[in-house]
Amino acid sequence: MKKVYFYATCLGTAAMQEMVLNAVKLLRFFDVEVVFKKNQTCCAQPSFNTGYFKESKNIAMYNVELFDKDYPIVVPSGSCAGMMSHDYLELFKDDKDYEKVKAFSSRVYDLSQYLNDVLAVSLEDKGEPLKITWHSNCHALRVQNSISSSKSLIKQLKNVEFVPLEFEEECCGFGGTFCVKEPEISDAMARSKIDDIKKSGAKVVVSGDGGCLLNISGTMSKMGLDIKGLHLYDFLLKRVNGVCL
Repeated sequence: MKKVYFYATCLGTAAMQEMVLNAVKLLRFFDVEVVFKKNQTCCAQPSFNTGYFKESKNIAMYNVELFDKDYPIVVPSGSCAGMMSHDYLELFKDDKDYEKVKAFSSRVYDLSQYLNDVLAVSLEDKGEPLKITWHSNCHALRVQNSISSSKSLIKQLKNVEFVPLEFEEECCGFGGTFCVKEPEISDAMARSKIDDIKKSGAKVVVSGDGGCLLNISGTMSKMGLDIKGLHLYDFLLKRVNGVCL
């Protein structure tokens, strides 16, 4: 049996606990033993993106030492996975601990990459026919490069009609601390994204990033729209178990 570390992310533990559990259930569905470190913390992306590099290195090294065994580190977020697998290398490029960090970063996978590229899972769709669309979050697209893996999993679902967004790769306005510092611009970007979602005709928008989903779903709710936002791993588990949305 394969064994992995599961990194839940800050948003996962604070606001999307059901997604965290469903992601673990997906791994267990495919006979993967999951090791959850209860003392795990932030990946350091908020501090890294705002220029606190010394503090970010301290957090990164904490994670390197916490996930010490040679297991893959599976993350249900392309954003956090990108930080840990790519940005850590930038943080430590001239540091004595670079090789140690590099070894750690090489074990980090977005969950969709682990399911699709490593396990090569086959998904049996037990759900009813459904039309969905997909939002690509910026870091999964441009840093972790995990979008193709996520889409590959969705496209295995025989009863799901996948409708691409016209402007799929445009930011939804979340951007971590950006949505706090520039709320008016963030809101305008979210509404532009939602206009694109509405044009798709889909009643469900799926994404692999919790922050984007909170931003998009929250704005759709304020607008009174009958469109549901679902995290990729909630969606996949429902489909393989035949659970109605």
